[in-house]
Parts: sequence; structure tokens; C-alpha cells
Amino acid sequence: MNTKEVAQRAFSALPTSVKQRRFQRYSACYDEKLLKWLCQQKIAFTVSADMSPELRAVCMSGAAHWQLFEDRPHEVVALSEVEFTPGIWPKNAPALRYIALRFSSKQGRLFSDGKETKYLAVVSNRDELSAAELIGWHWEKAGTIEHLHDVTKNDLAGCPPPSGRFGANAAWYRLNLLTYDVLTVLKRHALPERLSSARPKRLRFDVFTVPAVLRTHARQLTAQLGAPPLTVDELVLARGHLRDLHQQIHPVLDGKSA
Repeated sequence: MNTKEVAQRAFSALPTSVKQRRFQRYSACYDEKLLKWLCQQKIAFTVSADMSPELRAVCMSGAAHWQLFEDRPHEVVALSEVEFTPGIWPKNAPALRYIALRFSSKQGRLFSDGKETKYLAVVSNRDELSAAELIGWHWEKAGTIEHLHDVTKNDLAGCPPPSGRFGANAAWYRLNLLTYDVLTVLKRHALPERLSSARPKRLRFDVFTVPAVLRTHARQLTAQLGAPPLTVDELVLARGHLRDLHQQIHPVLDGKSA
């Protein structure tokens, strides 16, 4: 797979209103051409590095200064910023930042390779974050795509496919992804913080099916809400957030239509 070409196509599809670009990927993207292109484009990135024998030797040497990162029930995670330059990296290219991770098992527990200690590493061009903050940001992507698949297939209508035709199924799943995106925008930019991780089923009962009694008096339409989890003030505030968001993106949409 040409990871550089895939990344270029993905970034080129972004709207012009996007001013900040970032990239988080697994070791499949630990590719010289891709990393050089990200540096040239000044795209902030973190990529899981291949644990080569040379990098492992640096991690196991006395040059690594380990500090506690996480104390888990079955293992202890420590991190250290190490000096390492891969053999494929040109000397005149921007210097990369390597954060090594050491996983030490507790009570004699062995990893899959039969050892008590496991090493991983993350490479990045970000300098404004500490090593711990950088690893935390890199791990934010862990499991996100599985969560998306779970929601679109089990909470929305992504599964089972509606027909035996590939194109029709692709269009159907794209509609589900658009619905997922709209709900994500709603949670992040309009609804209260307590609903930031709400799944579609909860939103359906707490937001979209709010009971109300409609009355018309003196040429005014009023709605008397019941006692929904989403209060009246929160509902009004959410509508205001959506109106403000529409006003922000409206010039961008007008420019595209022109």
C-alpha cells in the first residue's frame, strides 16, 4: 500500500476551512516517504515506529531515562525520550522525536513472546507537548474505528446490508456514516457535556423524542415540555449553538456553491 498517496488523497479531500491538520496512525504508516511528506507539509503527526533491532538496542541501553507513565493491574508502563535516527532517514531531513515505551509485567506474567518486558515506540514531529502528553494524544485513536463500526452497525442501520448489490450497500452504509457524522457534530458543538459520549439510542430518547404540549395563543405558538432529561434551557442553548455553527460555515458553503 502506498501510504503517502493515501494520506495525500485524504488531506486533499478536506474543505478549505480546515486550517489545522494532524495525523495519527499505526506502524503500517512508518514509511520514509510518508513521514518526509508530513514534515514538509508541516502536518503534526504521531506514528507507531517499527521496533527494529537498532531501536530496541537504544531502548535497552543505559541512555534511556525511564519515568512512570501508567501503573496498571498487570503491568507497569514507563516512557523515555530517546535519541534515534533510522537508517532510512536522510541527514538533511527534519529531526524526528522518538518516545520509547517499556511494559513491565507484574508477578511473573509473560507477554506473547515469552518475555517479561515489551518495548514500543512512537515517532513524532510535535515539539510543543511533553512525552507523556504526546503518548496520551497518540493513544486517543485506539479503538475509535471499532467504536464507529459498532455504532453504525448496531445502533444505526448499517447492518445487515439492504441488498445483494455492492454499490447499493456502499451507498446505504455511506448514509449511515453521514448520520454518524451529524450526531457527532450535534454532541460536540450543541448538546451538554454529559451527552458527549451518548449513543444514538440515548439521543433518541433524551433529545429527539421530547414530549410537549403545543398551544396557540395571541398568534404565538408555545410548547410546554414535559420533564425530559434534556431541560428546556439546555434545549434552547443547543439550538443557539447550532445556529451559530450554521452562521460560521455558511460563507464556506456559499463559496463552494458559487
